[in-house]
Amino acid sequence: MSQEQEPPGRGLFRVESSPKRVRAFLGGDVVADSTRPLLVWEVPYYPTYYFPAEDVRARLTATGATEQSHERGVAEVLDVATQHGAAAGAGRRFRTSPIEELRSAVRLEWGAMDEWMEEDEPVYTHPHNPYSRIDILASSRHIRVELEGVTLADSRTPRILFETGLPPRFYLPLPHVRMDLLRPSRRQSHCAYKGTAAYWSVDVYDRSYDDLAWIYRTPLPECQKIAGLVCFYNERVDILVDSEVQERPQTQFS
Repeated sequence: MSQEQEPPGRGLFRVESSPKRVRAFLGGDVVADSTRPLLVWEVPYYPTYYFPAEDVRARLTATGATEQSHERGVAEVLDVATQHGAAAGAGRRFRTSPIEELRSAVRLEWGAMDEWMEEDEPVYTHPHNPYSRIDILASSRHIRVELEGVTLADSRTPRILFETGLPPRFYLPLPHVRMDLLRPSRRQSHCAYKGTAAYWSVDVYDRSYDDLAWIYRTPLPECQKIAGLVCFYNERVDILVDSEVQERPQTQFS
C-alpha cells in the first residue's frame, strides 16, 4: 500500500485551508457555502470544518453561553437559524482565539446540520481527511480468526482493507464465518469513507464478547468491494495470516 504524506504534527491540534467547496444545509436552506473553509484537527483522527464568517448565510444569535477550549480559547455559543430550519446552540465563534485563523471563522456542529456537501457530493459522519487513504485489495492469503482457541472464520479469499493509521482489516465472505457463534447487535457505526456498519457479538464458552465483528451491507461507492463481507477487530481476536499469529495492535478501538 502506498500512503499519502502525513501532515506535520500528526496527532496534534492543527489548522489548514481546504481547496474544496463545502456547503452545510438546514431545513433545505444553505447555512454556509465556502470555497475556502478551514480544516481543524480537534482530535487526531479526522478534521472539522470551520467557515469564514462572511460565508455563513444563516442567522447566528448568541445564546449567552460560552465554552472553553485549551487550544482554541473561549467559544461563543450560537443558535443557528434559516428560513425553514433552526439548530439551537449549533454554532461556535472563537473571536479571541490564540489561533488567528479561527477568530473570523464559524464552527457548525456536524450532527445538527441536515446535510453536508464537498463540491457536489454528500459527505457523512465527518469531513474527509486529506491525509487518509483506503485501498481494498483482493487476496489469496489464508486468514483464520480465533477467539479463546475457537475458530470464528477461515478464508482463502479475503479482501484486505488498508487504511492510513489503522491495521489492515480482513473482510471475509459470510460462508467462511461461523455464523452460529455470532449474535446480531443493536450497535451501528458510521464511517465517512465506508458508510454504515452493523455489528455482531460473539458467544464462546458461555461468555459474550460484544460488538466484535461488523459488516457494511451497502457501503459508499468508493468501498463497494467490501459489501456483504464480515470483518473482526484485530485488536480483540487472534488473527492468523498464512498460519502466522498476528500481534494484536493497539489503536483507539482496543
